[in-house]
Amino acid sequence: MGLIKAAVSSVGSTLHDQWKDYIKCEDLGQDILMKRVSTPNGIITKDSAIQVSPGQIAIIFESGRILDATAEEGIYTFDSSTSPSFFAGQFGAVFKEMWNRFVYNGSPSKEQAVFYINAKEIMDNKFGTPAPIPFQDWSHPIPNQMTGSMSPLRVEVKCFGKYTFKISDPAVFMSKIAGTANEYRKDELVEQMRSEVIGSFQNVLNELGNSNHKIPVLELPSSTDEIKKMMDEKVFDQPIRDRGINIVGFVVESVTLDEESNKKIDNYELSSNSFMQQGTLTGAYATAVVDAANNANGAANGFMGVGMMNMAAGGMMGAVANNVMNNQNNAQQTANYDPYANNNQQPVIKASCPKCGNQEVSGKFCNQCGEPLN
Repeated sequence: MGLIKAAVSSVGSTLHDQWKDYIKCEDLGQDILMKRVSTPNGIITKDSAIQVSPGQIAIIFESGRILDATAEEGIYTFDSSTSPSFFAGQFGAVFKEMWNRFVYNGSPSKEQAVFYINAKEIMDNKFGTPAPIPFQDWSHPIPNQMTGSMSPLRVEVKCFGKYTFKISDPAVFMSKIAGTANEYRKDELVEQMRSEVIGSFQNVLNELGNSNHKIPVLELPSSTDEIKKMMDEKVFDQPIRDRGINIVGFVVESVTLDEESNKKIDNYELSSNSFMQQGTLTGAYATAVVDAANNANGAANGFMGVGMMNMAAGGMMGAVANNVMNNQNNAQQTANYDPYANNNQQPVIKASCPKCGNQEVSGKFCNQCGEPLN
């Protein structure tokens, strides 16, 4: 029960006439994942020819079990008296396990057919997040003044892209997905896969946004290689692999922030610009404080304006204001300081001299004429 590869010279020659049946499958394209082909009576007779085209896997099936299989293109002669040949190329080990273990329950007895499985990379499968996905954006860190640490800005993103996949284990694919259907199309699987791809991608986003990677949110489209590598290392697509399918390519085409996240980043940028302009703002702020302090008639109004200015600046200039006002008060106290004044004595009572009429006599004698006072 096996396949014998026909000589190249026999293809297209008169030897073609000796084959009782000639079984082949047209190109499966990008939409058909498996197709069943058999003879009119469901029996593949000895010396029948089986053609395997590029990008195809041919599995000979009889009464619920695998007889032989090959992924190597060419023309084969079927001989039920020989052992399985397994001209399998990259699938050799897989096919041998299939022959030893694979049994599909429910198949009619003595049914023989060739199941052609699409071995090509299935392209242009789109995915998109139906709802925004949370992401920790370390490109916009937020300082924690209590702990002195930095935290990422939490944003919500929508991602869109494409992925490709390939059937990696034909036996698992048949036993868990396609069975012995006459035809199994991509449309029957792609919706489920899209949901699982999005789930895998969300797990990848959680990894990329942690403190070990810190991928900026707007650089996700250019992180395709890292996304695929992480998906393979962490096996986030395990449910897909369990069906005998592997994700081959993964591309993020666009990342869109939701409205609230856009506002967060805009506000962040405004705050950053304020810090960049802090030197200029500090000078203007300090001038306003000094003017308010020197405004004897309108000090209350002046400091009310300074207070509003401080609120507009987000409270960043409070320390500046305190320093300026403290310096202003210190300067005022220094200007009013009299080193000869004794603040602990009682107030001096001044009198007038009865002799010369001096009005500024503060002691026992007149400082103008020396006349003693009573």
